[in-house]
Amino acid sequence: MRSGGWSRARLGRMHDIMAGYVERGDVPGIVTLVSRRGEVQVDAIGTKAVGGGDPIRRDTIFRIASLTKPITAAATMILVEECRLRLDEPVHRLLPELAHRKVLKRLDGPLDDTVPANRPITVRDLLAFRMGYGIVMAPPGTYPIRAAMSERLLGQGPPKPQTPPAPDEWIRRLGTLPLMHQPGEKWMYHTASDVLGVLIARASGQPLEAFLRERIFGPLGMRDTGFSVAATKIATSGPRPTRRSTTERDVRLSIRASPDRRRG
Repeated sequence: MRSGGWSRARLGRMHDIMAGYVERGDVPGIVTLVSRRGEVQVDAIGTKAVGGGDPIRRDTIFRIASLTKPITAAATMILVEECRLRLDEPVHRLLPELAHRKVLKRLDGPLDDTVPANRPITVRDLLAFRMGYGIVMAPPGTYPIRAAMSERLLGQGPPKPQTPPAPDEWIRRLGTLPLMHQPGEKWMYHTASDVLGVLIARASGQPLEAFLRERIFGPLGMRDTGFSVAATKIATSGPRPTRRSTTERDVRLSIRASPDRRRG
């Protein structure tokens, strides 16, 4: 049967699949939302914590982790529309730390075995994750460049410590290392989004958190989205999606923003 264009059988199937994750203990709780032609179906299943009794609700606050990457991209495009950034301009106009790049001859080579970059890194490279830096999906100790990034707290895994360097110090440390690949040559996950966070702050002349709040979250009514959870909202925050971390209450955004920013 269909009601209002919805397939009740398919909605029920989705509920059963999501409930399975809760029943197996993969996550303590899940909220799903489907929107079609202005009508919304919401399903809240489970609890906020493993073994807890407080149920997940529609307005439970979750840590959104890498879903902040499209938010960063949207913020960048706002500045492109205002001509404060241009897609094909070198980023070193505002990020001099990334000027005159050297590039590793091979990913597993020593850090001083480099060649000059063929061209500067552009804003487009950052948006496309082709700046030449990124997370290396390999066991620790496999590549010297990965070890060097981890030693400098530049984000090659979970945030340890949970308070990374402040943005200007972070970009300075990144600038001391050679690129892994030539700009535009290879897609690499994550790091370019952090660099965009620093670039947005410098191009806008205000902290990244303030820019996002004023230009995106505020206008869209995203009143519970931010770099940390207000003390009055802690009770409404939900779990992270692993058993190991379900008791953590940090739901900050996963983009380079402020000294107390936590990466996801």
